[in-house]
Amino acid sequence: MTSDPVRLGVAGLGRAFMLTLPAFQADPRIRLVAAAAPRAESRAAFERDFGGTGYASVDELASDPNVEAIYVATPHQMHADHVIAALKGGKHVLVDKPLSVSMEDAERMVAAAEESGGHLIVGPSHSFDAPVALARRLIDSGEFGALRMVQAFNYTDFLYRPRRPEELRTEEGGGVLFSQGIHQIDMVRLLCGGQAETLFAMTGNWDPDRPTEGAYSALLSFAGGAFATLTYSGYAHFDSDIWMDDIGELGAPKPSGGYGAARSALIGLDAESEAKLKTTRTFGQGKAPAKATHHEHFGPVIAICDRADLRLTPGGVEIFADTERRFVEAPVGPVPRQEVIDALYGAVRQGRAPAQSGHWGLASLEVCHAILTSAETGAPVRLGRQCGLNQEEIEHE
Repeated sequence: MTSDPVRLGVAGLGRAFMLTLPAFQADPRIRLVAAAAPRAESRAAFERDFGGTGYASVDELASDPNVEAIYVATPHQMHADHVIAALKGGKHVLVDKPLSVSMEDAERMVAAAEESGGHLIVGPSHSFDAPVALARRLIDSGEFGALRMVQAFNYTDFLYRPRRPEELRTEEGGGVLFSQGIHQIDMVRLLCGGQAETLFAMTGNWDPDRPTEGAYSALLSFAGGAFATLTYSGYAHFDSDIWMDDIGELGAPKPSGGYGAARSALIGLDAESEAKLKTTRTFGQGKAPAKATHHEHFGPVIAICDRADLRLTPGGVEIFADTERRFVEAPVGPVPRQEVIDALYGAVRQGRAPAQSGHWGLASLEVCHAILTSAETGAPVRLGRQCGLNQEEIEHE
């Protein structure tokens, strides 16, 4: 029945699952029925908390007839195999960003979705955040004229959170681009219509103990004439949540007194000890994120139009127009990441194609690779795998 909850399986019970778990638990449209994870302790914790079945492999999960859709929350470099297995098993798929690490894998995943007829949704990413969709609707209204420029910037401690060794190797999806840049790219593409054209970028790789990209800055042009600047640093010094009313990325107030905690926690740890520390953030061991009081965000974003600048905040959009300044609220509901559940439920129960489809995820991944290429060559990169917005889904949101 169309009103029944989606019977969801989960591939991977690590940190990504922990961050989306509050949404699954709070939304009656989702029922967790199975999971696949390599660690027996994680599988046992899942069965204890949710019932259902724990599997040692994603192939087994994909064969479970009780599972309608699978959330793939495994490490980036495993996404392609796990998504394709789920699609071949007749499941719809929500895969945590990024779609994959390589463009070749991304192409295989999109092709598998088309062949199977299943929906492939890429997220959660911050392009799902309600203030982003609200800003897009305000731009589409025409009230403020054409969109001319978007500025997005974020400063975090990302590079100094506990990492497994492969998370510090760019070729395996490590560094800030594939895990963090994809958020910013998704948001900017959504605001600017999706069809990026050319890119020029530089990256920073400045800590020999964390030998991967920890920062970047990019200039991106779009069909129609708009352009965007994207800047990110994960080097754990300045924290741009200060500019977001001290609301953290996940929508909860930022606790005071935490400055320097990320770097301090790594002092004296070797690679093995650091990897063990990361497991304390996974399902069955880690704590759930603090309760969100606002929407999630990814740092300051300002959309500059002919007759107004739109500033995205954790509560909505602040409008700085020609002769007035006002705020348009994006109400916060009882379910965190509700927009992600909306997309998943809409795809499975209503057959509605999501805005953040496999094609969309592939286009955003192309921008990640273009940033690396431009930084290496010192030359602009012309983009060729971009796609526009699914306007029907944006209007629905």
